[in-house]
Amino acid sequence: MENKLTRHLYSIPYFLWMLLFVVAPIVLVVYYSLFDIEGNFSFVNYQKFFTPVYLQMTLSSFWYAFLITAISLLVAYPTALLLTKTKHKQLWLLLIIVPSWINLLLKAYAFLGIFGTYGAANSFLKIIGIGSKQILFTDFSFVFVSVYIFIPFMILPIFNALNELNPTLLDAASDLGASRWVTFRRVIFPLTLDGVKSGCQVVFIPALSLFMLTRLIAGNRVITLGTSIEQHFLVTQDWGMGSTIAVFLIIAMVLIMILTNTRKRGV
Repeated sequence: MENKLTRHLYSIPYFLWMLLFVVAPIVLVVYYSLFDIEGNFSFVNYQKFFTPVYLQMTLSSFWYAFLITAISLLVAYPTALLLTKTKHKQLWLLLIIVPSWINLLLKAYAFLGIFGTYGAANSFLKIIGIGSKQILFTDFSFVFVSVYIFIPFMILPIFNALNELNPTLLDAASDLGASRWVTFRRVIFPLTLDGVKSGCQVVFIPALSLFMLTRLIAGNRVITLGTSIEQHFLVTQDWGMGSTIAVFLIIAMVLIMILTNTRKRGV
């Protein structure tokens, strides 16, 4: 009885945190979405969201988020697999994670210099004879920088899943005559699928709501849901429409979390 009471007391800060910083903001967003730009109660914002302009923006956001996640996964999985086979794997993992500690704005400004007209990227292109190209303010630069920023968050859960893999299972597959590709496809990848799901979740959700990189790196050539929310709140002052987009973004994020849920039944 005393232990039960103690658990309830310890859970109070958690529930207060959830109420103040999760539930209350969501309720406020839903509340503001029910008012038009003039402050009148209306569902016009929800009607406007289902117009071609906003639906196209939603599809564009999902496409770029999928592209960033897919490229990150293609690079992260072999990297994580290689790390598990190195001698000082924890040190190499730390070196990969360290750049994620640097402020996102600082990294964005660094790439402004690297991809600029007189930056390191164009200097390299001139040396190899290709010549100067417009790299900055393109879809390529946006996706490249986004992948660079998110890739440590994809590597970490995959590395943990691979590192916990029982090596005797690989030996058993080899004894049964399985090739390396068959072993990877039938043993390694299925057993590390939870790590892949966690990595995709951690990358896809923030990639869906990117807004700062779309302005600094893509030059507003890429318009996402996050960019639209920023514009409605800070430029047009249409808080209702911005909140409506945020509501659909929250719904999309919840659905993604449900689809990529890695919790095992019975645990």
